[in-house]
Amino acid sequence: MSNSTIRQISLAFLLSAFVTAPSITLVQAAPSDTPSPPASDTKSKPKDKKKDDRKSSIDSPAFLQGYRAAYATIYERSQYAAAIDQLKALGQDDRADVANLIGYSYRKLGNYELASVWYERALKADPNHVRTWQYYGLWQVEQGNREQAKHHLARIEALAGRDSAEYQSLASALTTGRTSY
Repeated sequence: MSNSTIRQISLAFLLSAFVTAPSITLVQAAPSDTPSPPASDTKSKPKDKKKDDRKSSIDSPAFLQGYRAAYATIYERSQYAAAIDQLKALGQDDRADVANLIGYSYRKLGNYELASVWYERALKADPNHVRTWQYYGLWQVEQGNREQAKHHLARIEALAGRDSAEYQSLASALTTGRTSY
């Protein structure tokens, strides 16, 4: 088993313990170092040859390696500016996972305006991207936009349910006013 697989299993186990533990009030969603398939790949549209010829396609080893490196730069080293450069260099910033991480990085750098632009871009790419609804909802909490954050929470509930880590994380932030992601 790879270290990444072990880490994901460990995170899943810890999250299940947090979700079911009554004394825990703040639950975080574990972001994935593997991007989800883009919304456009799940629809039955003919493939655009030009899109297949991009610098690094979503399923190419080069893209995945770059995405995981940027993920580690964010979540293991908290080097958000460097991660933005890494993510943009992938040439896939029209993908929800990539745009969401760019938005997250800008948010962590305190650039809320650009964070919002990138979250909107992620949702344009995939309106059902639960992690973007969560992170953008946390952005809303940080901005004092409780009603908008509640809208994001309702969207997460419709997409992933109340038991999802994303729902729990945003619901907790709305209750406590604290965000951890």
